[in-house]
Amino acid sequence: MNNISKPRFLISVFLISVITAVVSLNSDISESFFLDLQTFLSKYLGWMIIILANGFVIFSIFLIFTKYKDIKLGGSEAKPTYSYVNWIAMLFSAGLGIGLLFYGVAEPIMHMNSYPGMVEGDISYNAGKAIGLANLHWGIHGWAIYSSLGLCFAFASYNKKLPFRVSSLLGSKVSNNKPLAILIDIIAILTTVFGVTTSLGLGTVQISSGLAHVFSINETFSNQVIIIAVITLIGLISVCLGLDTGIKKLSQLNMILATTLMAFIFIFGPTIFILNALIQNFGSYVNTLIESATWTEVYQSTSWQNSWTLFFYTWWFAWAPFVSLFIARISYGRSIKEFIIGVLFVPSLIVFLWMGIFGNAAIYQVINETSQINEIVNNNYTVALFALFDVYPIAKIASIFSLILIVTFFVTSSDSGALVASMLSSRSQASINDDSPIVSRVTWAILLGILAGVLLYAGGLTALQTSVVILGVPFSIIVVFACRHFYRSLEDELNN
Repeated sequence: MNNISKPRFLISVFLISVITAVVSLNSDISESFFLDLQTFLSKYLGWMIIILANGFVIFSIFLIFTKYKDIKLGGSEAKPTYSYVNWIAMLFSAGLGIGLLFYGVAEPIMHMNSYPGMVEGDISYNAGKAIGLANLHWGIHGWAIYSSLGLCFAFASYNKKLPFRVSSLLGSKVSNNKPLAILIDIIAILTTVFGVTTSLGLGTVQISSGLAHVFSINETFSNQVIIIAVITLIGLISVCLGLDTGIKKLSQLNMILATTLMAFIFIFGPTIFILNALIQNFGSYVNTLIESATWTEVYQSTSWQNSWTLFFYTWWFAWAPFVSLFIARISYGRSIKEFIIGVLFVPSLIVFLWMGIFGNAAIYQVINETSQINEIVNNNYTVALFALFDVYPIAKIASIFSLILIVTFFVTSSDSGALVASMLSSRSQASINDDSPIVSRVTWAILLGILAGVLLYAGGLTALQTSVVILGVPFSIIVVFACRHFYRSLEDELNN
């Protein structure tokens, strides 16, 4: 308890408790509020969100070619704590996890049906565009946000010997101003909690839908609460075990299961179709990246961007303190160039393969009318992944396997989020060793589970998804100032 920063910890817990109570007692108003807020931010700040997302891509790639690219996180003598395989496994599990399982099949199908630029009757164009949009939402832009802030965290902690806190990234004027520093760290904690909660809600709904699809278990709120309780309990065990024993082992298991599932779809699915599609998707993605990444929908009366690209960008912003700090925590000894390539490009490649295999396998079923997956996604997109398996051999086994994978990703997100929230609310951290108090980690793990349950009750998936924009947009501004201070500090590090 001596290492808990009481103002950061207690105020954050209090605010989360208040928000939880208000939402649970005013569910209809809360859902309406979240939707109105998302519409407001998208309408008046959509241009800024798009500029920032693209700016982080430019900043990350720019650093690879500067004279600072060989600076090591931790100093010239620092050696990486984790192997490449474990490093990639952990950052992939923390940064994506449930999201890809939830949207990998559903999103391309939904884009084919709803994107305002689709051409009537041109299934080839529409399919390629759908995959391209899915890659845009899950690929390089999100990981650029993580790599930018992750570098700021790692450099401040490992090279400047500052605590793992957002306030440490903004210079001495901010970190020495105690009230301002506490306020900024509380914003980061709330952003982390709400961002992780969104993912936990998605995982809960998908597990519930999968159990209904495979075992005909009713999708009731009480069953969802049981799912959250069980996962939270497993997460508590993992978070108490710590990073090396708990999260690292789970991340390794995640990658093995995810790779196995992806190989199953590739081998037993339309293999040649997927191979051809992957090549065409890559060319299309590269060719239209700038246009797609800067599209603001200004000449159309539609509001598709509000629910998709802008939402995903704000979602990445909301996840930034959580994932970036976690990535920084496991990246000791990496050079700046090595860090950016590993965080920006490797996960983006995994996303490209995942969307290319799962998304194209689903599109193949639509084109060839071998299943009812199009109608199923339109009616209930939470069951899309399991509906994909229906035309495959051992479909039930594949669905059960997927449920296990969702659970392991669920647990990884929960305990990683609890670990990060605990680190942000601690008095100080050693540069390499995690000394965040176990009582703090347990508290955050329990709160994440409670908040996911309350938001599901308050407005289901809509409230969960839209609530994430509350702190995602303002936090993106903090990231800009953190990157600015980080870049200015690199010259001093080079001269030492």
